[in-house]
Amino acid sequence: MTNKSIFIPLLLSLGFLGGCGGYPRILTYPFDPGGRGLNSFASELNPQISGRYIVFTSDRRGSQDVYMFDTATRFLIDLPGLNSFDTITSHPSVTESGRYIVFAASRQGRSGIFIYDRETRQSRNLTTNLQAEIRNPTISADGSRIAFETTVNGQWDILVYDRASGQPLNIPQDPR
Repeated sequence: MTNKSIFIPLLLSLGFLGGCGGYPRILTYPFDPGGRGLNSFASELNPQISGRYIVFTSDRRGSQDVYMFDTATRFLIDLPGLNSFDTITSHPSVTESGRYIVFAASRQGRSGIFIYDRETRQSRNLTTNLQAEIRNPTISADGSRIAFETTVNGQWDILVYDRASGQPLNIPQDPR
């Protein structure tokens, strides 16, 4: 087994591994040809780090799924109920505690922003009633707010949702 820096494959796909700290990090983990670790032969995309957790998408099992890596235990974390073969996921983001993961997903031509709760093993679509394009979700470190880009007003704007209610927050467009 050889050592391979996660920075190298992620640099090719994203440019850097960013997180809540606002700075890129270089992480070195061993290469695992079996796909059980952080580095594999598959494409690893859209990494995001929060606390001890790294979430990213990968096509390790033949579909673009969300994966979560625990930097303390140095193992992938099982995410039952999150991934399915008929769904393409992208741009995951994780809370500092690792309980909530938010991500963009497309299934049967319909896109949405989903939140997955590791405790209940359930996902829910936050944007079911939103008639607009969506992209690039992120979740606050404490998990209380989810922000993402949308074309609801005919241009790319940012909406912020409350995680608990699943409803948009009323944030003034011209704060003073």
